[in-house]
Amino acid sequence: MSAGGGTKAILAALVANAGIAVAKFGGFLFTGSSSMLAESVHSLADTSNQGLLLLGQRTSRRKATEEHPFGYGRDRYFYSFVVALMLFTLGSVFALYEGSHKIEHPEPLESAWVAVLILVIAIGLETYSFRTAIKESRAVKGELSWWQFIRQSKTPELPVVLLEDLGALVGLVLALGGVGLTVLTGNAIFDGIGTVCIGVLLGVIAVVLIVETKSLLIGEGANRDVLDEIVGQLESERVERVIHIRTQYLGPDELLIAAKISFTESLSVAEVAAEIDGAEKRIRASVPAARLIYLEPDLDRGRTATA
Repeated sequence: MSAGGGTKAILAALVANAGIAVAKFGGFLFTGSSSMLAESVHSLADTSNQGLLLLGQRTSRRKATEEHPFGYGRDRYFYSFVVALMLFTLGSVFALYEGSHKIEHPEPLESAWVAVLILVIAIGLETYSFRTAIKESRAVKGELSWWQFIRQSKTPELPVVLLEDLGALVGLVLALGGVGLTVLTGNAIFDGIGTVCIGVLLGVIAVVLIVETKSLLIGEGANRDVLDEIVGQLESERVERVIHIRTQYLGPDELLIAAKISFTESLSVAEVAAEIDGAEKRIRASVPAARLIYLEPDLDRGRTATA
């Protein structure tokens, strides 16, 4: 995926969440619903999160410097990690606190129909944002399941937007249920229960994102299929075997490859250099993300000792 991959999904989520946040907060002022307040904070956090994801995409494109010789590709991982933390603190923790407070001290809702109308409209907008994220993700996930895509994707923005939008949709349904039950029963405790459910939902999503983005931030290697492809491109008639290989993503579109290769002993220095150049070209043609490749020629001492 290109450096701007997922930008359309992020922008769709940004526009949708900004409008929804304003509408929800207005609904809270009319009704006093804790579910509406929790959802307002949730949408406000999501809006800020989309801005952080866009900022990460922009800063990651900075050129390498002497201080950062491998560039700034991991900025996208850093800002995605911050987004996960914000979703947990601003979304989950606040909703749990507000919901618990309303369960202990329930208050009647005013103009509940306003909240219902806003929630229904918000569900429509979030559905549009979620469909955009799904469409963008399908173009890159290939044959992976959705869970595998979230776990294995090296591009952090799309899994973040997907889970955020999913959480927003389910959260809106929970808020609608809380408000609806409060109206039907006259018992405002259901509004608080709906808010607590939203908090639990956001907490689970935030923890999944924290775990996955942390793994990317500290450095992940290539998936097994990509690694096998790289090894396959390294092998040739003049390569006895790949002694060992290490890979690490410096960013979603930049893979570092370091390998020690055993060449046949009859090769001259010039021939070894030509073989290395050829291997690098083959790898880059097969794995476009392979930007930095360091190949070290060596003798297979294990085989020499047993020969």
